[in-house]
Amino acid sequence: MIRALVTGASGTIGAAIARALAAAGHHVILHANANLAAAAALATEIIATGASAEAVAFDITDATATGAALDSLLSAGAIQILINNAGIHDDAVMPGMTRDQWSRVIDVSLNGFFNVTQPLLMPMIRTRWGRIVNISSVAAVAGNRGQTNYAAAKAGLHGAARSLSLEVASRNITVNTVAPGIIASPATAAIFSKPVIDQLVPMKRAGSAEEVADLVAFLASKNAAYITGQLISINGGMI
Repeated sequence: MIRALVTGASGTIGAAIARALAAAGHHVILHANANLAAAAALATEIIATGASAEAVAFDITDATATGAALDSLLSAGAIQILINNAGIHDDAVMPGMTRDQWSRVIDVSLNGFFNVTQPLLMPMIRTRWGRIVNISSVAAVAGNRGQTNYAAAKAGLHGAARSLSLEVASRNITVNTVAPGIIASPATAAIFSKPVIDQLVPMKRAGSAEEVADLVAFLASKNAAYITGQLISINGGMI
């Protein structure tokens, strides 16, 4: 059974991705930081369907803690599917943005990407098969007022993915980035009213987490073997 790690699995999109990968027959490792209870509840839900899952907690910005957690997980075998989904917002227009706001967002998305991905590469390479999918954002492609830090962090993921894809392509490992637009969740419901969505999205609706998960699950499958180094938007035609 292929083992898959989903960071930020306690959130709306991360949970949907975890369910999709479990439904595809993979053992899914559900990562959380502060919200281990939500990841554990999701693991219980997945196991109840007859699929395989476990929950873990560590801070991906802490290289030492992340390394120790991954060493423990790798003792059971290589992790061949990695979904780098964890990310945070700390929005402010840049003239009023603090250095801490800038650093925290960059730290989770980019340093977190390195801290999680790098230790998993050699075990994955030795299996000569793997899938790495990074979750970015439409903000990284089109920009967004008040999100200079978030856009920079998420855009950086695609640059990293593009370069890494060249390094591991000969080992049958693909590395891609998915950039969702407005996706329905409790958080976006508080920000985007129906009139605003109608104005921003040609399809006149928010996307669903399950639609994002279906795309990610395809990129993580054997059927996506010839797709690598790509940035794929899923945003209802916003750009």
